[in-house]
Formats: sequence, C-alpha cells, structure tokens
Amino acid sequence: MSRAQAETIAIQALSFIAANPQLLQRFLGITGIDASDIRQAAEESGFLAGVLQFLLAHEPTLLAFSEASGIAPTNVANALRELPFGEDRWDNQP
Repeated sequence: MSRAQAETIAIQALSFIAANPQLLQRFLGITGIDASDIRQAAEESGFLAGVLQFLLAHEPTLLAFSEASGIAPTNVANALRELPFGEDRWDNQP
C-alpha cells in the first residue's frame, strides 16, 4: 500500500467519523481538537495516523467503518503503518 492510498483511507475514516455525531464528539473529546480546527489539524503530520488509531482502538467502530466503506480492518491497520507517526520507524533519529 502506498502512502497516498493510506491517506485516502484515513480521509475516508475521518469523513465516516464526522458523519456520526456520537463518534465525532468522542473523537473531539479524545483528541482535544475543536470541531472548527479539524481542517487545520488534518494538515499536521500525524493527524491522519491518529484518525486510524482512533478507529483501531475501538473494534465496533472499526467494524462499522469497514462495513460502510468496504475497506477491510486489516487494510486500515496496514494504512496506519504507511503514515507518519503510524509506526515507531517514523520517530527514529539517525
């Protein structure tokens, strides 16, 4: 999976979260982001990985996203690994 494909999955996940008021409130509460700041936050390195981590941390949410999008849970996990801060290798110092 390419980084572009991973970003696409994360953006789909963010849209899924934003379309569900309960999920959106939980996401905002956990991340501490205000709804009005989501677009700005989405441009920051690591934000999209955080979206996927949010899904992966709650199996019912992950399965609901997978059913709605047709994206298998394993592909969500694979996408996370391709994004900055989705894996330890992005934090390694030379």
